[in-house]
Amino acid sequence: MKDDYSVKQLAKLAGVSVRTLHLYDKLNLLNPSIRTESRYRRYGEKELLRLQQILFYKVLDFPLKEIGPILDDPDFDLVKALEGHKESIITKRDHLTTLLQTIDKTVDHLKNKTMSNYEELYEGMPKEEAEAYRNEAVEKWGEAIVLRSEKALLEMPKLNLGQLKADQKDIAGKLVLLVNENPESGLVQEQIARHYANIRSFWGVSDPTDLKIGTYKGLADLYVADDRYTTVEGKTNPVFAAFMYKAMMCFADSKLK
Repeated sequence: MKDDYSVKQLAKLAGVSVRTLHLYDKLNLLNPSIRTESRYRRYGEKELLRLQQILFYKVLDFPLKEIGPILDDPDFDLVKALEGHKESIITKRDHLTTLLQTIDKTVDHLKNKTMSNYEELYEGMPKEEAEAYRNEAVEKWGEAIVLRSEKALLEMPKLNLGQLKADQKDIAGKLVLLVNENPESGLVQEQIARHYANIRSFWGVSDPTDLKIGTYKGLADLYVADDRYTTVEGKTNPVFAAFMYKAMMCFADSKLK
């Protein structure tokens, strides 16, 4: 790999603008390895790999202000980060595929009123599995909550339901990437706040006080008690389960009192 690039060469190689690289330098997000006596920026392999990480996190919708602290963490592991990016990008690809299918079905529903039963809400599961999930939800949360959730989801206009599902998977993907962070950190708690809001939307709850602290803690318990809640690419992930439990408990204790 070439280890000496000008700012213009690096911009062309990475598909970004020179202005973007100047901004990253100004923010101390990506500094050149060398500044010549004429103040020209030169970049080496280390900077190329860091830029790759920055662009990966941007694709996953991380704000610039959050990317720097992640990359500068002494415990940051490049190989683990790349593996995490792969999982998240696969998840995002699946989100987009599902969203495209949802768009088609929603357009069809708006034209022909075809989505008129609750089975659409459990799409992707075998019928028996969907029924089992619904019965389990009724047992855990009560039939009134399940009916309210189903009614609210079916009444959602246009693409809101598809967006809600996409947001749910996006949040999960970002939390997987943050699994090595402190569950009580601001970065993690920001995503947990999104997780909480997403759950409220799925449950058809408009008032934040309607989703009680005990209910959200009960959901946190499921992350360590039920493997289905932390399955990543078909494999159980006990580390992620423990991480989610601690993060959700922290959010419940600090924000839902």
